[in-house]
Amino acid sequence: MLVSTLRDMDIEHGTYLIAIREESERFLEALAGIPGDAPVPSCAGWTAADLLWHLTDVQYSWAQVVSTGVTGDDVAERPRPTDVAGLRALAARSGTELLAALAAHDPHEPCWSWHEDGGTVGWVARRQAHEALIHRVDADLTAGRAAGPPSAELAADGVDELLRVMLDGVPDWGTFTPDGVTVAIACDNVDASWVLALGRFTGTSATSGTTYDLDAAAVLDEDDGGADDLTLNGSAWDLDRWLWGRGTADALTISGDRALLERLRALVTEATQ
Repeated sequence: MLVSTLRDMDIEHGTYLIAIREESERFLEALAGIPGDAPVPSCAGWTAADLLWHLTDVQYSWAQVVSTGVTGDDVAERPRPTDVAGLRALAARSGTELLAALAAHDPHEPCWSWHEDGGTVGWVARRQAHEALIHRVDADLTAGRAAGPPSAELAADGVDELLRVMLDGVPDWGTFTPDGVTVAIACDNVDASWVLALGRFTGTSATSGTTYDLDAAAVLDEDDGGADDLTLNGSAWDLDRWLWGRGTADALTISGDRALLERLRALVTEATQ
């Protein structure tokens, strides 16, 4: 059985660009009038000014990668403004630059990526749509207002992107060994579901020489049909927010070994730092 039905859903490149524009605008709207030193509840140690700068810097960097063909390490640094007004102005400019760069290139066109499954403009557009979405939630929380949902399809795509891009993946010098524990995750408002195998990641980096033996997870493409040790069900948005640490598990239906919830939470937190 194909575990993830979401991969058959085709979200167009333009849909990601719309999401980047809308979520970036909502991000700036939420932070309008918020003092620069206001704490960000969902990002320990960050202020509103830090949040503004983070999304500004990320969008600027990816605009340069797409438009000039440089790698992420070769992007020229842009100085951080010292005042909040300057930060807001630069944030708006960076979002516009990113959208212009993505719109000017075919989604299948190659460009640098830090992820082995990336390497295309379309991959960047998807990553940046969810980057803007999650940080818009941070902005809403900072402003003390409700974090309204995106479309159910985009939220489900966010779950898929987190699981497949952030959590899954083993470099060619490492090995993932399952330990027999599986976690099933399913949306109740979109036809999308996933099964994760938990286990250990081991190996020695070919570049640094560092040896790793870490708790890890992998997304399964085929389900063996057996009972899962933990199941999580909820709306795509509730699942997306919980996985990103921007919502609680209270809105989810949970069954099985609840001790595994903390294990999964720790794995996702490590993968998304």
